[in-house]
Amino acid sequence: MLPPPFVRRLLLTPLLFVLTVLVVVVFPVAYPLAIVLGRDRRRVARLLWFTLAWGTRESVAVVECGWLWCRRRARDDRHYDIIRRYVAGLYAVAERRLGLRVEIEGETETGTAGEDRPLIVLSRHAGPGDALLLVHHLLADYRRRPRVVMKAQLQLDPCIDIAANRMPNVFVTPGGRAIDDIGRLASGLGPRDALVIFPEGGNFTPERRRRAIRRLARLRRADEAERATRMRNLMPPRPGGVLAALDSAPSADVVFVAHIGLDHMTTAGDIWRRVPLTGVVHAHWWRIPAEDVPADRDARTDWLYTQWERADAWITANRAPAPE
Repeated sequence: MLPPPFVRRLLLTPLLFVLTVLVVVVFPVAYPLAIVLGRDRRRVARLLWFTLAWGTRESVAVVECGWLWCRRRARDDRHYDIIRRYVAGLYAVAERRLGLRVEIEGETETGTAGEDRPLIVLSRHAGPGDALLLVHHLLADYRRRPRVVMKAQLQLDPCIDIAANRMPNVFVTPGGRAIDDIGRLASGLGPRDALVIFPEGGNFTPERRRRAIRRLARLRRADEAERATRMRNLMPPRPGGVLAALDSAPSADVVFVAHIGLDHMTTAGDIWRRVPLTGVVHAHWWRIPAEDVPADRDARTDWLYTQWERADAWITANRAPAPE
């Protein structure tokens, strides 16, 4: 159970500042040593630089949020500008220091007629930072205002806790009323808004995939369990939140996102071994107009699985299936 907001901000925000100051003080000594003593890939030096960037940029974002609060603008849309600068800064450092390269095929925008419609973005969730990358591209490339469905534990991060709670977002807790919250969030989508949902409900792992399939079998959803078994790279989508969003935002186009390149980095050891990133993170986006989304709930569930199967096929065609 999370501490209440007052406690989180009283304890974790000062801790962020203290740790950032500590990194700033240690960096001039630690970084040259990491360069000299490190091996060819200089992992420690790269991660140390990224830690410095993360701490300083997050601290600046929290201070900017505090300044808006002091000016009685706690619900101001300028929070999107704060998050845009924060995420773009981390993205740039990840490119320079960690070797991040992202290539996107397909587009979310389809000309003038589509640009004034809200979006519901349904993305695969696999690997560290994929949500950050998705939010970055929505903010920077497409000038969308993302509304994100995310785990409540992310509120332990001071910037997310402060900024995200001042903007339309949903934090999901086990046993909570997430579906109702997602429906309310979708009902207020404007023409430049994008509701981001990860239908799998969490980061992909082979074990979570197996548990999800067993859960479908226990619920006697045999057809969905069979289709999920055939998808080797994805967990079965949970339709509840998606259906609530579609019901509440009937004019929204739907964008699906599949990606590869981060999905085998599930532990701290995996991340350590793969820094710097030598491969490209490939993403495939495709957009379905609102008028092409089925109207019936059962048909929508079938349609969601069909799109998820398309994502799984794309992943399989671009890399080896996820290991069992």
